[in-house]
Amino acid sequence: MSPEIAGIIGIIILLILVFMRVWIGFAMALIGFAGYMYIEGYRKAVLMVGTEPYSQISDLALTTVPLFILMGSIISNSNLGRDLYISASKWIGNLKGGLTAATVVACGIFASVCGHTSASAITIGKIAMPEMKKFKYKEDFAAGTCVAGGTIGIMIPPSLAFIIFGLLTQESIGKLFIAGVIPGVLQILFYVITIIIMSRIRPGWAKSTGEHHTFKEKVVSLKLTGPVILVFLIAIGGIYAGIFTPTEAGAMGAFGAMIIALAFRRLKWAPFKGAVLETTMSTAMIIGLIAGAYIFMRFITVSDIPFFICNTVTSLGLSKVGFMVLIVIFYLLAGCVLDVYAVIILTVPILMPTVRALGFDPIWYGVIVVRLIQIGLITPPIGLDVFTFSGVMGLKTGAVFKGVTPFFISDLIHLVLLLVIPELSLALL
Repeated sequence: MSPEIAGIIGIIILLILVFMRVWIGFAMALIGFAGYMYIEGYRKAVLMVGTEPYSQISDLALTTVPLFILMGSIISNSNLGRDLYISASKWIGNLKGGLTAATVVACGIFASVCGHTSASAITIGKIAMPEMKKFKYKEDFAAGTCVAGGTIGIMIPPSLAFIIFGLLTQESIGKLFIAGVIPGVLQILFYVITIIIMSRIRPGWAKSTGEHHTFKEKVVSLKLTGPVILVFLIAIGGIYAGIFTPTEAGAMGAFGAMIIALAFRRLKWAPFKGAVLETTMSTAMIIGLIAGAYIFMRFITVSDIPFFICNTVTSLGLSKVGFMVLIVIFYLLAGCVLDVYAVIILTVPILMPTVRALGFDPIWYGVIVVRLIQIGLITPPIGLDVFTFSGVMGLKTGAVFKGVTPFFISDLIHLVLLLVIPELSLALL
């Protein structure tokens, strides 16, 4: 059996194991070891498994993962989600559709520090849904706003999706963060525009609260959220200015979140213990995934699968546009059924050599991959985040899909812009 055939069989078995709910980190390590042993022999396989994970996990860049997770966990356990939503609703809630716009803004900010799309949607949703019901917002649209808003966070830095992409491809994590700023802000703007349009086309879907707050009340609402946003801006601004490395920015973010939570008496022992436990568990999971991914990558490398894919694309006469169309379809489908990090870890090692060979900018490609996964999470009729949100919130899945559809259409328009105008992602680099 040729190495290419062994590689294809390995990928098929890996996908079967993933859909059988075998933990993806273990599945990748198992298939990677078995495949490498078949091609290179037992001795080399054992040596590779003994050295490869450590050599990659000992990379200093990996420390950005627990630091940013700790920052998000502290903020999450300090009930910042509620403060974010209240503050946003006081600033724009009196506008028509204002509560849905406030939900998008709160979800975007919270998800960026939390790092998890569905958790952010559920956290903000539990606060926002009762308020929107109170003011007669259509439940479908309100739920769709929460689910779509939750996806924003993996684009806006600090993004764990970009960290993992950078670690796997050896691209600059700082550049990936910066490349996500304009697309992330545009995504929020597109969602707000969608809300404005829908509130006019369907006046019963989104209304005004009729509540007016003084400028003083609006400023006071920023009491806790303001310092957190400031720490966030300083950390990301420091990366952009070349003052901080991503690791240093993560340390500053975690320390700043801790100081703010202590200063406002939000960080008692139980929440702090919970934040540390969440950080430990999430970091262990991600490190396990990355270790498995590197073992699998070594198998993929010796199987010549990346070169096989590249040669196949060339022999079929596919243009760069044709290849990118296939990538778009593939990631939209993968994002529907797999976790964000699982999609990146499974696919990037296989496809990245072809992407580079075709001359695509790796940083721009990273933004496109993350954007496609975001859309996949809410793609009808099998978007993973829609099912998660509807299950936790006790809503009909079909109703949530109906509510999220305007945002899905908005996402597709936004995606086309990012594909056609790469400068939107690369302008700040």
